[in-house]
Amino acid sequence: MFYEKNLKEEAIKLRLKGFTYTEINKELGIIIPKGTLNAWLKKVSLPDNYKERIKKINNLNLDKARTKALKVNKLKREEYLRSLDKLNIEISERIKNPAIGKIALAMLCLGEASKYKSGRSFNLGSSDPKIIKIFLELLRTCFSFKTSKIRCTVQCRADQDLNQLEKFWMEITDIPREQFYKPQIDKRTIGKPTLKEDYKGVLRVDYLDRNVQLELESLANLIYNQLNSKGPEV
Repeated sequence: MFYEKNLKEEAIKLRLKGFTYTEINKELGIIIPKGTLNAWLKKVSLPDNYKERIKKINNLNLDKARTKALKVNKLKREEYLRSLDKLNIEISERIKNPAIGKIALAMLCLGEASKYKSGRSFNLGSSDPKIIKIFLELLRTCFSFKTSKIRCTVQCRADQDLNQLEKFWMEITDIPREQFYKPQIDKRTIGKPTLKEDYKGVLRVDYLDRNVQLELESLANLIYNQLNSKGPEV
C-alpha cells in the first residue's frame, strides 16, 4: 500500500518521542499495519524513559482489564442469583403453609433453640435479625401465637449503648419495652472495645409455652427418623 512521504516522517517523529504503535496510529488518524511501522521505525532510537513508560501503560491497561473483568463477573453473578430466585420463588411461597412452616421452625429450633427440659418456656438467641424474625413469624404461622407470651433479653458487650440496642431489637420484633427483661452484659468484655460497629448484641427470645417446644422437638425427632430410616433394598 502506498503512503505519503510526510506520513512516514510524522510516524518517525512520534516514535522518537516514545509513542507506541497504537498511539502513532491514533495520532495520525489512520491504521498503518504493524509490519509497515516496523519497516519504517526499526532504526529509530527510542528515548531513555521508553521502557518505564511502556511499563506504566501496561500496568494501566492491566488495571483497566481487571476492572472490566470485575464488572463482567459481577453482572454474571447477579444474573446467576436472579436465576436462583426464579427457581426458588415458588418453593419459598410454601412457607406460608402451616405444615411446611412447622417443619422449618422445628429445624430452626433443633439448631438454635435451648435444649433445657425443665421450666415452662424455651428460647432462641441470635445476633442475626433475620433469624429472630423467622422464628417469630413461624411461631405466628404455626401456632395459636400470643405476643403476650414473648419475653426478650438483650445480651451485649460492656461498652454498648443499652437503650439503643433495645430500641433496635424492639423495631425488629415489634415487641414493646415492657416485655424486655433487664439487659445482660458480658462482664468479660469490660475494658475491651467493640470492634464491629454494626454489632447489635444477641437477642434472646423466650416463648412462655413449654408445649410448643415439646411439639417441635417431637416433630424434629420424627423427621430425623424418617431421614435415617433405610428404604427398601433394590
